[in-house]
Amino acid sequence: MGCGSCGIKPNGCKSNGGCNTGSCNRLNTYDWLYNMPVADIDSSCKVVEVSFNNGSRKDFFRNVTLQQFDKGDMVSVEGVSGFDVGEVSLTGEIVRLQMKKRNVKEENPEMKKILRRSSDRDLEIWKQNKVREPQAIIRSRAIAKQLKLEMKISEVEMQADGRKATFFYIADGRVDFRELIKVYAGEFKLKVEMRQIGARQESAKVGGIGSCGRELCCATWLTDFKSVNTAAARYQNLSINQTKLSGQCGRLKCCLNYELDTYLDALQGFPDNCDTIQVTKGTANLIKRDIFRNLMWYMLPDSTKQYPLTIERVKKIKSLNEQGTIPEELEAVELTSSKPQEVEPEFVDVVGHISLRSLEKTDKKRRQQNQQRQQQQSHNKQQGQQPNKGNQNQQQKNQPQKKQPPPQQRPPQKRK
Repeated sequence: MGCGSCGIKPNGCKSNGGCNTGSCNRLNTYDWLYNMPVADIDSSCKVVEVSFNNGSRKDFFRNVTLQQFDKGDMVSVEGVSGFDVGEVSLTGEIVRLQMKKRNVKEENPEMKKILRRSSDRDLEIWKQNKVREPQAIIRSRAIAKQLKLEMKISEVEMQADGRKATFFYIADGRVDFRELIKVYAGEFKLKVEMRQIGARQESAKVGGIGSCGRELCCATWLTDFKSVNTAAARYQNLSINQTKLSGQCGRLKCCLNYELDTYLDALQGFPDNCDTIQVTKGTANLIKRDIFRNLMWYMLPDSTKQYPLTIERVKKIKSLNEQGTIPEELEAVELTSSKPQEVEPEFVDVVGHISLRSLEKTDKKRRQQNQQRQQQQSHNKQQGQQPNKGNQNQQQKNQPQKKQPPPQQRPPQKRK
């Protein structure tokens, strides 16, 4: 049985049935190299990817121990003046691909190390400090509001041993939080690290389901956040509707950039400076470009009808306008739908030859007879009358008559 969030039971998952431990809430990379044999153990990858806080933060650690870790194992790694606890998310050769993607060198001497497999004591301390995070968010927001700082505390992540806390905040500009750090250190009795993130990073940490019905890209696989502007929507002939084009972060959706390169390549075959063309009826304005049919749609003034024109026809009209000639007609293309027409199925009487009206008439007639019989019986009881003799005679006639035995014959008497 797969996990509830991803539908795939990851290799090394310790749960049986539905996963309720949060170990794979943000499973974004499937280890498809897991079952491949290792040719040379010495040349195998010694780096392991470890995720923290249910996958909201991931980092690479060097495995200097003699143990082999699988996906889903809890490990204790080096932290700031202590240790931290995370979950192994990737192992083996696929880690090298992820490091190449994030421009991380495998021979980096500053890379932190894995200390050991997490013991019961480590997990107990880690859970105790994780319980403090929700209350720390509420208190830190109140302190920032008291100091009148234009910032929002998005998330507080505490180290497993409780010696350090990272405060993720959102702000439009630069914030002088030197006084804030002193107050936080005195309030929470730990080392404070402030880290500024954007709205897209906050949405990635919170997670959720997008309008497409799938988990947010920023919360699963997307790591490089590029700027998205309204020009991407215009190139794809999308209506500029801020409500529909905005994601849960309040910014334009990242998926607007996915097909932008395809549209830009297709639009290279369309002529430039053809937003308006002149015909006898007036100036036709360009409405949209259809890259799938290679058509350009124009609309004449004082009319709501749209005229599809081929690219060759638009180029010809534009060249005539430059020469001072105004053509009479646009010569729009007649579009025919290639989709086969659906034939409406004929009505079929599934009831058969039985007419529902006849059944209704029979039922109505039966009800009327029952009502008349009940009225007659109630009337006879009120008048105290006996049933008609005619009816009794008729009933007697209808009853079968019993045969009477023949009379007994008397014996003849003798004469004296």
